[in-house]
Amino acid sequence: MPVRRGWPTPGTRAVSRRVAREGRGTQLVTPPVVPGCRKTVRRGGHVIEVNVQSLAFDRASNTPVVILREVGTDRVLPIWIGPGEASAIAMQLGGVSFQRPLTHDLLVSVLGGLGGTLQRVLITRVEDSTYFAELIIDRDGDLISVDARPSDSIAIALRAEARIFADDALLAAVSESMPAEDGDEGEEDGESCMSGEALEEHLRRLRPEDFGRFDH
Repeated sequence: MPVRRGWPTPGTRAVSRRVAREGRGTQLVTPPVVPGCRKTVRRGGHVIEVNVQSLAFDRASNTPVVILREVGTDRVLPIWIGPGEASAIAMQLGGVSFQRPLTHDLLVSVLGGLGGTLQRVLITRVEDSTYFAELIIDRDGDLISVDARPSDSIAIALRAEARIFADDALLAAVSESMPAEDGDEGEEDGESCMSGEALEEHLRRLRPEDFGRFDH
């Protein structure tokens, strides 16, 4: 069977390239609705750039947690993920590489081979304790949105050196910011770190059902 060239393919949707800046977040302009696809970007919705601050382990649920932190602030977004995805993220953060490509490395290579570039990752929403994300891929000047799990999206973004964004409403849902250790309050860059004990204590105060867990 001949290979059909060109995107979008099933499971993807083309989106508008236009974005507008407003405040400290990025305001996404609603893209045109593609027939047969569901519009997932809300008009006026703000997204905030985040970084992967750390990986932790929730002893209560025996589940890895990836901690996303808003750039320049202490607001955090914890996402409970699977052990395989946690390992993929940890290996990239630690600079561990293998002679042969693993799954997320393969996806980045395939994407580049097809002429695409991962422009950014969007953590869009949480429904029924499950997070949703989108890979925004640039191909020949067109942006294509692909539905994906946040854990896979983060692992791919780290390998592709792409920026990660989260919906502002998700960050706002976390009522308390990541607490800093004693002695770090004077740091100007807002990037104070936590000890393992402090992070575990913070995770114990969070309710996973409020933020999503598993299948991410």
